[in-house]
Amino acid sequence: MSPAEQPDTSSVQVLRGGAGNVDKIRDILFGTQMRDYESRFARLEETLTKETVEIRESNRRRFEQLENYIHKEFETVQARFKSERDDRTDVASQQSRELKELGDTLGRRIRDLDDRGTSIERDLRGSLLQQARDLTEEIRAKHEELATLVEKRFHELRDGKTDRAALASLFTEVALRLSDQFQIPGSEE
Repeated sequence: MSPAEQPDTSSVQVLRGGAGNVDKIRDILFGTQMRDYESRFARLEETLTKETVEIRESNRRRFEQLENYIHKEFETVQARFKSERDDRTDVASQQSRELKELGDTLGRRIRDLDDRGTSIERDLRGSLLQQARDLTEEIRAKHEELATLVEKRFHELRDGKTDRAALASLFTEVALRLSDQFQIPGSEE
């Protein structure tokens, strides 16, 4: 600041003295009320501070209770999830074992059926082969029997059939007898 701009020290003192006078006047006029207001404000501030501390403490306790409750609920939910997961794992393991046992049982049954089918097929082939042999033997025996019978009948027919010459002489004899030209030796009339 320049020396021209600086206030005069005597005028500053007057102002200071005048401001002090105003404060004194104000204190005389409003002093009791101001002190009353100041004490009220101090009590109000003290009450607000006390209530704020109480509210903070109450909120802190409530948050701790809420935090504990949430923590317990999370632990409960985690325990339930773990229990359900363990149960599902046990059920899955049991079902896996049952499926394996069923697979093994089914495999054994299929092998048994295959072995039984093979055995039955072998027995059936043996039975068919034996029946074929028996039938072949029976056919051969029947063939031989029929061949013998045919041969026998053939011989019977051959033996029983009349010879051409015998038949011719028989017809000649019949013709001669019919014409009365035949004579039986030893029957001479």
